[in-house]
Amino acid sequence: MLKTRARSDAAVTPDVIVIGEALVDVVASVDGTIEHPGGSPMNVAYGLGRLGVRTALLTSIGEDERGASIEAHLGSAGVELLQGSKSTARTGSATAVLGSDGSATYDFDIRWELNPIAPAYLPKVLHTGSIATFLAPGATAVKTLLHQSHGACMVTYDPNIRPALLGSQAEARSIFEDLVPLTDVVKLSDEDARWLYPGLGLKDAAGRILELGAGLAVVTSGSGGSLLATRETQVHIPAITSVVADTIGAGDAYMAALIYGLLARGTDGLAPAVLETLGHTASKAAAITVRRQGANPPTADELQSFQGFAAPTVLAR
Repeated sequence: MLKTRARSDAAVTPDVIVIGEALVDVVASVDGTIEHPGGSPMNVAYGLGRLGVRTALLTSIGEDERGASIEAHLGSAGVELLQGSKSTARTGSATAVLGSDGSATYDFDIRWELNPIAPAYLPKVLHTGSIATFLAPGATAVKTLLHQSHGACMVTYDPNIRPALLGSQAEARSIFEDLVPLTDVVKLSDEDARWLYPGLGLKDAAGRILELGAGLAVVTSGSGGSLLATRETQVHIPAITSVVADTIGAGDAYMAALIYGLLARGTDGLAPAVLETLGHTASKAAAITVRRQGANPPTADELQSFQGFAAPTVLAR
């Protein structure tokens, strides 16, 4: 059972705990094949660490060479690998094939199991998403942790849909909609939204997420920008123009910067000006990331010094 953080533990307890898969991206392109640590939750944890946020990851990696590379990668950003994250199974992989426009398609080799070990204390934010929330048997453990955390800390969720690993669309949507009421912030891509809700536009998909109980729904659309919606306000943030090396990790960099912004927002809740700042900060992180190869998110200094800007639009509800 998760426990509320005591004041005396504040100096050693992570501000964010990420729960989800860590694997190795095997990137194949015309220039050859190279391996990088990857997995959406792992990328988010790494991105938060790069931004200077005290972060820990609860995952499942093997005690093998690939697992060691993931642990070293996380350590380079100051991210703690929580106890119980190492298993006897081999570390999973995702083979990413790059298109001529830098976009990636994936083929996965992963078994997702999570030891039933809860972090000892609640952080300020608990984040999860992607394969970890859909793939049995580990998805059941993730859902249990969300039940324990809901209402006691902020819970953020990025489904990061991978159709190749899911059952039917109806089954996946049911799993997704069972989790949304346990969360506060849900971020998904336009591809995720159209796969989950093929009959709805992006604004209506965001509305559906809010109806299910989330307080903030975010839909990213690549070069089309992003939509941040609450029950009272919708804000559209245009994308920042960027030369694309590849898109690997861009959505995860956006998610990490969104959490970073939520931690720094002060006492203004989700007012329109706060949504504008959140969206702009996250868009900058994504723009920086796509300029570089692999999941290579910005540091806090890079984010603050980046000059790109696109004026947001507040939309009437």
